Amino acid sequence: MSQRQARHTDDDKAIVFGHPSYVWRAGQERRLNFVRRYVSLEGRRVLDAGCGLGKYVAAFRRFTDAAYGVDLDPEKVSQAAEYLPNVQVASVEALPFANGSFDMVLSNEVIEHVSDDRAAVAEAVRVLKPGGRLIIYAPNRLYFFETHGFFWRGRYHFGNILLVNWLPNCWRDRLCPHVRAFTTRGLRCLLEGLPVKIVTHVQVYPGFDNVVARRPWLGRWLRRILYALERTPLRIFGLSHLLVVERI
Repeated sequence: MSQRQARHTDDDKAIVFGHPSYVWRAGQERRLNFVRRYVSLEGRRVLDAGCGLGKYVAAFRRFTDAAYGVDLDPEKVSQAAEYLPNVQVASVEALPFANGSFDMVLSNEVIEHVSDDRAAVAEAVRVLKPGGRLIIYAPNRLYFFETHGFFWRGRYHFGNILLVNWLPNCWRDRLCPHVRAFTTRGLRCLLEGLPVKIVTHVQVYPGFDNVVARRPWLGRWLRRILYALERTPLRIFGLSHLLVVERI
């Protein structure tokens, strides 16, 4: 395979699977802290469904040895397996675990990419123990930018596009057919008929790690202002939904 073909393949996979957490930074640590707010990880059996390079699996291992990960991308799983146990190639829509296997399942910016988001959520619930919790981070339809890139005139462009998620479905789906963004109602609809109760459902703003790296003063200002908005009704415009449900 030529270098150009390899780059094209990598771009195609990024479009389909999204970009995993390549580097552990403040934004990921903040999301981990949200997880720990709702789940005690110490000694628990936990799964990252869509683990990518395994950054969250590694973080979970600070608290428990029983941290597992699955991902559909063999290359990412191979890289994760170089420094982590308990990671394997599998679809989040058909998890290779028995019913009631885990105390917590994390789905971090994954269900927007899968073929069947309802099946992915149902599988996560299936492998939870009674009282176990599913943590879902998913793109918010009300956020000001679509962050997964977009198609224009038959070509895919990486980068953000302003207000595309606010367009009617017929237009948004032409620009971003490769990724979903969820309204509050749309995300909760995935839970219908499942044996769960909602523990919390809020929205969170980005970590702004790239902004902090380039312009520290601007990044710190954005964090201070927008994280304060998470304590107000304006949180509904946050980057991601944070939905926590418990199996009953």
